[in-house]
Amino acid sequence: MVCKKIQAPFFVVNPKNFLFGKPLIDLGVYANQLAEEYEVDVLFTAPVAELAVIAKECPSLIVTSQHMDSIEPGDSMGRILAESLKHAGVGAVVLNHADHPLPFAAIAHTIQRAKAAGLQTIVCADSIVEGQAMALLGPDIVLAEPTELIGKDQISDRNYVTTTVGKIKEANPAVLVEQGAGIRSEKDVTELLRLGADGVGVTSGIVKAANPKNMLKKMIQAVANHRKERK
Repeated sequence: MVCKKIQAPFFVVNPKNFLFGKPLIDLGVYANQLAEEYEVDVLFTAPVAELAVIAKECPSLIVTSQHMDSIEPGDSMGRILAESLKHAGVGAVVLNHADHPLPFAAIAHTIQRAKAAGLQTIVCADSIVEGQAMALLGPDIVLAEPTELIGKDQISDRNYVTTTVGKIKEANPAVLVEQGAGIRSEKDVTELLRLGADGVGVTSGIVKAANPKNMLKKMIQAVANHRKERK
């Protein structure tokens, strides 16, 4: 069974490996509360060992694996299996992040494996051309994120945002486009959504903030406010 289809505007909390154990669960529980309060689709990534706990404690989040392999059930070891993720309560997977790039053919196969298991897919692309190519593979979301801006204090420039959104939608109108990299405040969230992004994803802007929970709330509020503006 496929989890609830992701609706724009959405928000992705991506703690990477900055958090684990109780701090990660605490942030997840708070994100779950905000998702319910503001009725925003919130995707929450976590290291694979933490996914089942997050899924159990946070039923209103779309719990997201940071990677998945394209293997079938059977004689393999040390890989991340689609069916295992689904059994753990995971609803989506990230593929082709700069920290874990995949060959194009492997991405195509892994998307199909994820779909067969009922998982939604977020595929990363660091250029307009790559974003268009990824869109043609039929993922649910293409994350347009210049690799050189990951973890920096600068969001993608306006031309990059509007061009990537336009070109990716041109290649596949059904794909949602996420923008990431350099998002540090609720103002950045609002700007990217107004430029046409369907959703945004944040790591450092939350986990390195003076008050991560307060920043998370401001950012999700910005997503909810943008949704009201569009109506």
